[in-house]
Amino acid sequence: MSDPIESDVLILGCGIAGGTTALELADAGLDVLIVTRAAEIGESNTYWAQGGIIFKGDEDAPELLGRDIENAGGGICRPEAVEILARSGPRLVQSLLIDRLKVPFDRRSDGRLALGREGGHSMARIAHATDATGRAIENALIAELKRHPKVRFLTGHTAVDLLTPAHHGRDRRAIYDPLSCVGAYVLDQATGNIVRCYARATVLATGGLGQIFLRTTNPAGSRGDGLAMAYRAGARVINTEYVQFHPTAFYHRNAPCFLITEAVRGAGARLVDERGVPFMERYDAHWKDLAPRDVVARSIHAEMLRRGVTNVYLDLRSYIPVERIRAEFPEMLRSCLEYGFDITRDLLPVVPAAHYSCGGVWVDDNGLSTVQRLYAVGEVSCTGLHGANRLASTSLLEGLVWGHRAARHMSENLPPREALPFSEIPEWRPTGRVVPDLALISQDFSSIKHIMWNYVGLVRTTRRLERAIRDLRNLEVEGERFYRAAALTDDLIGLRNAIRVALIVTFAAWENHESRGCHYRE
Repeated sequence: MSDPIESDVLILGCGIAGGTTALELADAGLDVLIVTRAAEIGESNTYWAQGGIIFKGDEDAPELLGRDIENAGGGICRPEAVEILARSGPRLVQSLLIDRLKVPFDRRSDGRLALGREGGHSMARIAHATDATGRAIENALIAELKRHPKVRFLTGHTAVDLLTPAHHGRDRRAIYDPLSCVGAYVLDQATGNIVRCYARATVLATGGLGQIFLRTTNPAGSRGDGLAMAYRAGARVINTEYVQFHPTAFYHRNAPCFLITEAVRGAGARLVDERGVPFMERYDAHWKDLAPRDVVARSIHAEMLRRGVTNVYLDLRSYIPVERIRAEFPEMLRSCLEYGFDITRDLLPVVPAAHYSCGGVWVDDNGLSTVQRLYAVGEVSCTGLHGANRLASTSLLEGLVWGHRAARHMSENLPPREALPFSEIPEWRPTGRVVPDLALISQDFSSIKHIMWNYVGLVRTTRRLERAIRDLRNLEVEGERFYRAAALTDDLIGLRNAIRVALIVTFAAWENHESRGCHYRE
């Protein structure tokens, strides 16, 4: 076993939320350790985000942005969270992303930001860097973190579980104390060793859970790891039935499912059938193709069922000039050309796909969970901002705002190292030595994806949800037996977490009989 690693703050994940938290903590003089399961530090949900981040439009105001967020959220957004983001978000975009990090957002000929409009927004207020906004932000953020003397990285390391004295401590009397966190057990993927990472505070910034579904826009690591660890540690988890399905993911039998940014509809593209006839007016006569995502995704689903087809289409060619397509959507143009579709000339086949978890680990206005010294920021958390459905381009901004707030709170409230029971946490005790069978892991993951897609997808029924619970419980029994008997690997840890997260989402959907936002019951 390896010697413990200590830091002031341990951050699991490094997208915009984790990276912002790390940078501001380091600026405050705190020692920060960032752990990521990826081989490259910049690999995150943020990196793959295409559309943009909310800034401030002409004639915009916090009240107008707040109204759009609440309209999209189905009436259950937390007002305090909406106000925090609407008032402080654009200011942080300016001070951190534009002034400090120099993120190369697109600009007009007069030098002002070229702001776009997306679904659910009443005006153009989205800042973007062509159609690779997340990549531009992530690259700038990681470059700044790498230059900072107070930041260390552990790549190729997978968090196994959070260190909680009540669960892991040698002193069994800790079970009577309030739940708290002192770090995490972390797997070194290269050696198989489990490292104890001690910290005065721990931050979950692990992203989403889209990989539990058959079709998703999320990258491979989005298995719900942080959510599962927080749940096992006893943190409060809420609103997980509200899984947003992005209306437009590229559809091709021999291609991966990748996001087609909402910005193309903001630029004028229309959803059409195979004849090129637009259909959204039948489902939302006012917003049409720019309706909130839950409305558009269900409309596409209904259209596919009505016509008995596997997909619908996006028509850019008829509504957006070729020069603008090439200038504003170069990555999409390139990716689609690889599979024989020229979006300047062809209709683009699309389907809905799991995209974003509106629920997660409950946190307060400073990102603090119900477990002492455990914070969560970004998609793994639930601030209440999104309610039952997320407004387009709020995700990056939420990560920025709550990363900033969590860092400020930690820098003012960290306990002294001597007050924490690091020495009470034992080394990891392996329970198995057998090399895990990748075929079994792959099959179990495939089962999860199909169960969730077919039974807990865009449209849910009581019978489907009950069937999903039965099947997932059986998988969990076998999965836990597998987990205890085998040597730990990243894939095995991910499987265990995915099963647990699938059950969390399914139970939440089963218990909530009210259709609202992106949770729809028949």
